Amino acid sequence: MTTYDLGLAWNWEFDADFIHGIERECHHLGLTTYRVERHNVKEVTKQFRAGKISFRTFLDRASDDDETFLPLARLLARSSIHVFNKYEYLDYAKDKAKLHLACLGEGIDVPYTIIISPYNKRKEIELSLSELAHLGRPFIIKPANTTGGGIGVVVGAESLKEILQSRKHHKNDTYLLQETIHPTELDGRVAWFRVFYAFGKIISCWWNHTTHIYHELSGEEIKKYKLQRLKHISEIMVKICRLDFFSSEVALTHNGKFVAVDYVNEICDMRLQSKHFDGVPDAIVALIQQQCALAVNHITKKVS
Repeated sequence: MTTYDLGLAWNWEFDADFIHGIERECHHLGLTTYRVERHNVKEVTKQFRAGKISFRTFLDRASDDDETFLPLARLLARSSIHVFNKYEYLDYAKDKAKLHLACLGEGIDVPYTIIISPYNKRKEIELSLSELAHLGRPFIIKPANTTGGGIGVVVGAESLKEILQSRKHHKNDTYLLQETIHPTELDGRVAWFRVFYAFGKIISCWWNHTTHIYHELSGEEIKKYKLQRLKHISEIMVKICRLDFFSSEVALTHNGKFVAVDYVNEICDMRLQSKHFDGVPDAIVALIQQQCALAVNHITKKVS
């Protein structure tokens, strides 16, 4: 049997730089890697099942939206291999309704939210005038389990009709109605942040929610604007979801509250800013790649 330190499953063309960088960092540490892609996933699955190939750790960035990777994912889930973002945790982390309640329980400020049962369970919805008044206009409609990449999310909703129409798109999904959060500004910059938790390290960035443009957030800025709460929120999110790699969106409001707007994004877009205007700053991507390699190194030392 051939055993690799890290298996990398990926299927998105824009992940190429991210995957290459992880491999580079692993190789610097003397670690072996193996790519699982569309052209070889069936053969790798066959070899893995036959005990001819194995991995000490595995990063899966494919099976969430490509069924050809699912048989391998199921085998990995039943194995003793350390899979980053364990499959058993992902189902919970994808459910925004459950995460919302968990955040409330942990004392994290979240948008005012009304949780609605799936359309197939209850076609009618009952909303009181006080609930609608508290929700305000415009508001946001989002399915609890179908929001990867913003799928199904309606921003700027104004009416009950939009709620009824949206629920029919994902009839088995719970829906969240959320108030629109308006961030304050810090020296002319929108106080909206994306916070990465990357294999043990927390990395906060400026992230404009309307332009999707990132900027690095320095330690000096964290002190100047008193943004230490960002790290604390991420630490709580780790406790809630137990994932190894994810991001959260947090907005600082005019009344000084740090509001978690998007709780857990379990598949982070790692396109480089040098190649895509709305990509992640290259230095941050490099740091995440390094963190991944260090995590692999730490785990493989314990396994071997």
